[in-house]
Amino acid sequence: MRVEQHARTDAVRRDRERYVPRGVATTDLVVSRAWGAKLWDADGNEYLDFAGGIACQNLGHGNAAVVRAVHEQVDRYLHQCFMVGMYEPYVAVAQRLDELFPGESATKTLLVNSGAEAVENAVKIARAATGRRAVLVFDRAFHGRTNLTMAMTSKLVYKQNFGPLAGDVYRAPAPYPYRGVSTDDALGGLQLLFKQDLDPKEVACLVLEPVQGEGGFIPMPPEFVRALRELCDEHGIVYVDDEIQAGCGRTGTVWALEHYGVEPDLLVSGKTLGGGLPLAAVTGRLELMDAPHPGGLGGTFGGNPVACAAAVAVLDEISSPGFRERAEQIARLLRAGLEEIAARHPVVGEVRGLGAMLALELVEPNGDASKAVTTAARERGLVLLSCGLYGNVIRLLPPLSATDDELERGLAILEEALGDAGSG
Repeated sequence: MRVEQHARTDAVRRDRERYVPRGVATTDLVVSRAWGAKLWDADGNEYLDFAGGIACQNLGHGNAAVVRAVHEQVDRYLHQCFMVGMYEPYVAVAQRLDELFPGESATKTLLVNSGAEAVENAVKIARAATGRRAVLVFDRAFHGRTNLTMAMTSKLVYKQNFGPLAGDVYRAPAPYPYRGVSTDDALGGLQLLFKQDLDPKEVACLVLEPVQGEGGFIPMPPEFVRALRELCDEHGIVYVDDEIQAGCGRTGTVWALEHYGVEPDLLVSGKTLGGGLPLAAVTGRLELMDAPHPGGLGGTFGGNPVACAAAVAVLDEISSPGFRERAEQIARLLRAGLEEIAARHPVVGEVRGLGAMLALELVEPNGDASKAVTTAARERGLVLLSCGLYGNVIRLLPPLSATDDELERGLAILEEALGDAGSG
């Protein structure tokens, strides 16, 4: 049986090389099954999953409430274009997102298919509401792979050779304390941008991840976030909170921005929102969301009813007191374990993150060591991801349904992999 499975694994890898473009980066792992915080490959090997489909499985694989909601919806209908015929699951998601919005404002929600699509629509909405064109983003940002969001994203690999890119996008510094960029440095750079290149009265929106995801799991300092909120109020700029990776319970609260006590104008969400199905959202103040003309927003599959049914279950669970309590326990366990690992391994420069969204930055600013660590970890049964501008950050995104034993075993494997990489 294992011979047949191995042959199937080899066939998938071979066919991937033949039929899938090289531009789609993959590992050599071929997944056949997933449950809770675990994956199994086609040879029956078990892995702890500390990647979660890149933060799409905060509730774990096969969450019972999500699976039940999906099955119930599938038995009714798979698809109705919301522009052709309204349906209750779409409206139910919008209502729940209004109830969970991190602030006092009444909101409306647009549902789309992906995080990049949500970011693009947030920019459209801000431009329609303000009559302005410029978009302000920050160093190490990741906002997507479409034309506009490539321009908004800072890492070259995501946009090299794909131009010309959308214009009217301006980049400002963001704090990075470990690499010597303070909040004052970042705000000074922003003021310089306003003096040299961009009138703040021409900016439609500012888009910021409260914890930079692909950029290296760098939490934005509270004083920086508050200063940006004040700047937006002063100049009439729409504050867009990109919660696609940091949101949906990843940091313990439903939205990472709740840790800062700042209310955004628009919030974009995705990844875990659909419980494993493609779904993303733009949620924001009524007058902003209603600024585009009828027909200006929408899409054939945006707010697919099956994904919406899953999202209602997801939002119910991540907003429950028990979920937050467990997420906070996991955050304490992981941070304590990572701090101990860092103290024993000089290759680790910093442990950082917010809540259970945690990472190790390796000292050397290149991706060689982190690739060696993630490869060694996978060989030992732990799936990890790297990130960061230099690819030298190892991020942890275990499902928040993982047991203490699973988390501790994952940390042990991570340390073994660090030892392997250090000895190599």
